Amino acid sequence: MSSGPDGSPVPSTDVVLLTDRSQLRPGRDLVRTVRACVVAGLRTVVVRELDLSDVDRTALVARLLETPGRADPGRAAPALHVLSARTLLPGAHGVHLAAHQSVPDGGGPHGRSCHDPAEVRAAVAAGAAYVTLSPFAATASKPGHGPPLPPQAYAGAARACAGSPTRVLALGGVEPGSAAAAVRAGADGVAVMGAVMRAADPAATVRALLRAVEGAR
Repeated sequence: MSSGPDGSPVPSTDVVLLTDRSQLRPGRDLVRTVRACVVAGLRTVVVRELDLSDVDRTALVARLLETPGRADPGRAAPALHVLSARTLLPGAHGVHLAAHQSVPDGGGPHGRSCHDPAEVRAAVAAGAAYVTLSPFAATASKPGHGPPLPPQAYAGAARACAGSPTRVLALGGVEPGSAAAAVRAGADGVAVMGAVMRAADPAATVRALLRAVEGAR
C-alpha cells in the first residue's frame, strides 16, 4: 500500500474482495473465509452485506479489523484494509461508493463503482483511489447485468486514469482463468465477489487470482 494525500494507507488493488455471505457454501462463516483469504495474500476487502443494519455491519467490520497478520515490513499499513460499501462505517479504513454517491468528508480513501468512461472520469476528478469497471463478463452474482464491456473500455479507463493515482479494477464475472485478460485489456487489478464467495476453496481462488494478475503485468 502507498499513502494517500492525508497520509492514510491506500488499499492494495491487485485483488479486491467484495463480500456476500449469501453466496458462501453451507456451513461456511464469512469472517473465517476472509481470514483464510488474507493468509493467501488478500489485502483489501469491501464489506457489503447491505441487508444488515449499520450496527451489524459495523460489528462485522470490527471483527475483520481483528484479522491476524502483519503488514509488509516498513509500511504503515494494516494486515487487511477494510472498506465498507455505500456508507462509511466506524472503524472502516474507507468506503466503496456507488457511481452516484458523493464523497463523504474525512472518510479516508474511497473506491467507486463505474460502468462507463464518463463515470470513470468523474471518479478520477473526485480523487478515487480506485474504480471498479463492470461488467467484465457475464456474472452469476448479478444475472442480466450487462452486456459485458468490450476490452477497449478498460484501455479507455486506463487512459482516463493516466497521471492520477486512481487504479482501474475489472469487476463482474472475473475468474482466475480470465483475470490475466482483464489486466492485458488495461485493468490494474481485479475485484471479485462470487468467484471467491462460491468457491470450494476461497483461499486457493485468491492465490490463483493474484498469480494471474501478477503474471499478466
